[in-house]
Amino acid sequence: MPRLLAVHAHPDDETLTMGATLARCAAEGIAVTLVTATLGEQGEVIGAELAGLAADEADQLGGYRYTELAAACRALGITDHRMLGGVGAFRDSGMAGTPSADHPRAFVRARTGGPDHARAVAALVAVIDEVRPDVLLTYDADGGYGHPDHIAAHEVAVAAAAGRVPRVLAAVKPRAELARLVAGMTVPAGYAAPRDGDLGFLVDDAEIGATVELGPGAPARRAALAAHATQVELLPGGFALSNRIAQPDPSAEWFRVVTGDALPGIVSGGPDVLFAGAG
Repeated sequence: MPRLLAVHAHPDDETLTMGATLARCAAEGIAVTLVTATLGEQGEVIGAELAGLAADEADQLGGYRYTELAAACRALGITDHRMLGGVGAFRDSGMAGTPSADHPRAFVRARTGGPDHARAVAALVAVIDEVRPDVLLTYDADGGYGHPDHIAAHEVAVAAAAGRVPRVLAAVKPRAELARLVAGMTVPAGYAAPRDGDLGFLVDDAEIGATVELGPGAPARRAALAAHATQVELLPGGFALSNRIAQPDPSAEWFRVVTGDALPGIVSGGPDVLFAGAG
C-alpha cells in the first residue's frame, strides 16, 4: 500500500492546497497521514458570531479551529491526523512582522537556524519513522505566499525527510491556468475579483510535475472547506477567505518536486501519479 504524509502549518491549509488529492488518496486505499503544526490561533474570523474567539479577544480560536480540522478530516476521509509535537506544542506566528511572531511558542522559531528547529524536525522524524511515507506533500520554499509558518513547515519537512522519504512535493498552481480560471469566474456582489499578487502558490506552468485531477475528490474538498467556516466562505464555483476576495475552485491540484526522486516527465491523472517512479 502506498503511504502519503502531508505536512501543513494551520487548519484549513490541507484543504485549500490539496483537499481533493488527500480525499482521493484516502478513498483509493492510499494510507494518508496529516500533520498540522499549529492550531491557527492568529487567524481572522469570518462572521460576527464567533469574532470574540480571535487572538486579541478571548484567544480561543485555536481550540475552535481544532474542531473544524477534525470535521474537515472526516470529510476528506483522513483517519490519521497528528499535531506536530502534540496539541499546543507550536503556535500560529501570524503574518510576517506582527507581534505574534515573538510568542515563545511561535512556529516561526522552527525555521532553519531557529531555536525550535531541531525540536520540530525531531517531532516530524518520529512520525516519518512510524508511518514510513513514500511521498511527502507540503509547501514550496516560499511557503506559497510568504507566510512565516508555511516557510517553517517547508524547512522542517525537508529537513525531516532527508534520507527518509523518497520524494517531497510542493503544492503549487500553474500561472496560466489560474489566469484562465479567474477570467472565467463570476464574482458575487460584495466580493472582489483577485488581482495580481492576491493568489499565491503560482509558478510557471512548465514547473508543474504532477497534476491530480479533482474527480471524485471535488465534493469532499468542498465539504472540508465548509467545515473550516471561521476561515472560508463557499461561493458558487469558488470560495473566499476573510479578505472577501473571490477565488475560483481549481480545475485540478498541482505539485512540483522539491527533493528526492524525479517524476517520469509531466504526469497527470489520479493520486497514483504522485508515486510514479518513487522509491
